Amino acid sequence: MYKVMLVDDDYPVLELLSEAIPWNSLGLRLEGAYENGLAALEAAERSMPDIVITDIGMPKIDGLELVRRLKERKPDLRAAILSCHSEFQYAQQAMKLQVQDYIVKDTLDPDDLQQVLIRFSDSLEQERRLNVERHRLRQMADRSREAMKEKWIQSAVQMPLLQAGGWKEELEAFGLPTDGRTVLPVVGFIDDYRSAKRRFLSDDTLRFAVSNVIEEVVRESSAEAVLFPYSGKEWVVLHSFRPTLTVNGYDVVRQLLERIQSALRRTLKLSMSFVIGEMSGAPEQLKQGLVRLLAGTGQRFYMERGEIAAFRHAAGASGDLFAFYDQASECFRECIMKRDASQAKAKAEEWTRFLRMSGYASETVKDWSLKLLLDIRLKHYSLYSFRASYSAESLNKEVSEIGSLYELRDWLTEHLLSAVSAEETRVRTQRKEVLDACQYVSANLDQRIGLEEVAEYLHLNASYFSRLFKKERGETFIEYVIRTKMERAKELLDQTAHPVAKICEMLGYDNQSYFIKLFKGCTGVTPNDYRNRGA
Repeated sequence: MYKVMLVDDDYPVLELLSEAIPWNSLGLRLEGAYENGLAALEAAERSMPDIVITDIGMPKIDGLELVRRLKERKPDLRAAILSCHSEFQYAQQAMKLQVQDYIVKDTLDPDDLQQVLIRFSDSLEQERRLNVERHRLRQMADRSREAMKEKWIQSAVQMPLLQAGGWKEELEAFGLPTDGRTVLPVVGFIDDYRSAKRRFLSDDTLRFAVSNVIEEVVRESSAEAVLFPYSGKEWVVLHSFRPTLTVNGYDVVRQLLERIQSALRRTLKLSMSFVIGEMSGAPEQLKQGLVRLLAGTGQRFYMERGEIAAFRHAAGASGDLFAFYDQASECFRECIMKRDASQAKAKAEEWTRFLRMSGYASETVKDWSLKLLLDIRLKHYSLYSFRASYSAESLNKEVSEIGSLYELRDWLTEHLLSAVSAEETRVRTQRKEVLDACQYVSANLDQRIGLEEVAEYLHLNASYFSRLFKKERGETFIEYVIRTKMERAKELLDQTAHPVAKICEMLGYDNQSYFIKLFKGCTGVTPNDYRNRGA
């Protein structure tokens, strides 16, 4: 609904118009009726109207002055003058203020005013639709230009440089002066990318929002720089400088990057880090610098949130990180078994400090962490029933999106705390006999497991144990055994190259056809189809 304001020092007129006009049926809302211009102006500071109907001659502020001040704040305001004055000079002043209608009170008919309001409402709606369409077209143009820039920078980095002159012309076309200048490249990347993507729902929305903010900062700073989106979480900024002894290009770029960081925090609640490359005087140098920057994930992995750093080669640690694997695995499993959340957080922080000091390659660290969680999941039986997303495939996807050590620490801590919570729930809600049975299954996945033998192990009557297990777990004991073994089979298919026959044997089945039938019953596909699903 469009908001309407009535202003007249003649109260009976206000009362008449307030009651005689069917506001709601016209798609309008009477925001207020005021007896002088000052009161109306003060009310407009709280809620600006779309339409104002005002008298001219009023105390404190007259109608023409009120319209003038309101139009300073809202140029598209629709205004009609309602007055006893019919002299030409008043109408002339109203025309200068672009008042859309001038109604003389002596001949006022509420139906006439209603027609004016309908015309105002229709024109506002038409203008709104035009603005929406202009905004849509502008967004399409902006996205098209962003796509062109993204395609160009990816080609510039990934394809051979055949024509240096053509490169310079293309950069000029994007608005970056290159003649007689050096160019300083920068790579920026979103911190906590997984969290940011969840909040913005898609890569495309996130990329477009970030690009818009950075572009605006670059324009406002009058920097001779151009932004190129490179991927969903990486952006390239090229800043050109004319060689001079009085200007330090690195300081200028750092100031620009700090302004970008501030704008992103303020408008999108996002953090961004940057790596600054080296000054390049020729296209060949610039290409080499960009390749090094974008390949420098090792340096980025160990940077802090919001850090701005000069590019450096990451040497990488010597030695085998997996030599510490058993120690870390036992440490985390102990925290889960003791249901100690604070200890789990402390241990995650402790191992993170170790990894930072050691400086192992980022992919090695991520593989090591992923294997830790998967191993905990396999060995700690309570996690088989812990949330559906906690699978090898989902964990592998999550860890692939992690770009820094602090993100990896938060990710690892999140899963450890969830495991502690699952263990607490398991212990609190299940009978000891059922917990012991699950523990027995977890420890004997390579054996044939039957209801009778487990009941005997627990010193229980088989029939009683069967009913108890079904009541506590919501599935029969045999269903639980099969499901647990099939989960293990999926892990072995994902993480090893063992043939199906070997996996069948490792899970205590001596009939491969029966194993395949069970696997398909649980997953909907055969073991071979499951293993080859991404091929």
